[in-house]
Amino acid sequence: MKLRGIVAEDFLNYKKPSMFLITSYCDWKCCEEAGIPHSVCQNEPMVNDTKIVDFKDKHIIQSYLDNDITKAIVFGGLEPMLQFEEMREFIKEFRKVSNDDVVIYTGYNKEEILPEIDELKKLGNIIVKFGRFVPNDESHFDDVLGITLCSLNQYGERI
Repeated sequence: MKLRGIVAEDFLNYKKPSMFLITSYCDWKCCEEAGIPHSVCQNEPMVNDTKIVDFKDKHIIQSYLDNDITKAIVFGGLEPMLQFEEMREFIKEFRKVSNDDVVIYTGYNKEEILPEIDELKKLGNIIVKFGRFVPNDESHFDDVLGITLCSLNQYGERI
């Protein structure tokens, strides 16, 4: 899987300690719709400061399994849905050895990616954070993710 990085132990993006997989691409839909420069996005520095590296799925999965702390895998950092096939194949391999939570942070609204959601449902135990970042919006605590999200339209859902 092509990633910009892996955080072996992440405690910020989900209520459980997680391995955070930083995906490779973004279409900047949040910035484009808000009419703001890409530099406003918290994830923009990753595009300029990190290279895309091709990691073997089996290596990532084994690293996860070897870590007694992590209890979930989180895809985020940029836009995971732009790598849907790679992500789906990774989750299929992961499901052969673990039914731990898989969390996907997307800036898409649910209705924009219904075919992808239907595919992910088949893999079981998936949580998706939907919704675009809206600058200067009110933050709120999301019970599903167990964290505070930056915009009122964002929410986590177990699919």
